[in-house]
Amino acid sequence: MLRKLFLATGNSSKAREIAEALNGLGLEIISIADLPTAPDRSEPPEDGETFEENARIKAEFWQQETGLPTLADDSGILVEALPGELGVRTVRFGAGAEASDAEWLEFFLKRMEESKTRRAKFISVLAFAEIGKPTEFFRGEVEGKILKKAAAPILPRIPLSSVFLADGAMEVFAAMSTAGKSRFSHRGRALKKVEEFLENY
Repeated sequence: MLRKLFLATGNSSKAREIAEALNGLGLEIISIADLPTAPDRSEPPEDGETFEENARIKAEFWQQETGLPTLADDSGILVEALPGELGVRTVRFGAGAEASDAEWLEFFLKRMEESKTRRAKFISVLAFAEIGKPTEFFRGEVEGKILKKAAAPILPRIPLSSVFLADGAMEVFAAMSTAGKSRFSHRGRALKKVEEFLENY
């Protein structure tokens, strides 16, 4: 029986969302933020060409570092008006990974001002790695549109969640409850598959 799970993310918003979604499994969940500070610790380069490749890189690296079964997420957005510009490079798009969330979002919305279409698709791939077993992948996708301005406060390191309205949803991801994210969000849909997998693990 699985008792501990390591989340290979330093993103507090992602860690909280994942932990809440898997709360019913009775696992002790640990993330990078819970590890002892190590200034010389290096993290793997996310240089894959697909979400699956980047999720695998993170999951397998941190599984080896911690010795724990590890879950890693790689996600991004595909925007019709900006073909090829985001995807696996979403964090590094435009204003760049060093920009504040507000700066990143301001740059993004500026680029979208003259766009005739505001359609987009969010994708999340979760990779589960454990020693001696093949890495498992769980994919979630959701289509929707980009709003012209933020409809909820920006969540740390996931600014797009304030301006993306999923098809059929009444509010953006940043304003949703855990139940709403489980139903509508790309990560919520992927996590549903993870939950089913771990229940039978």
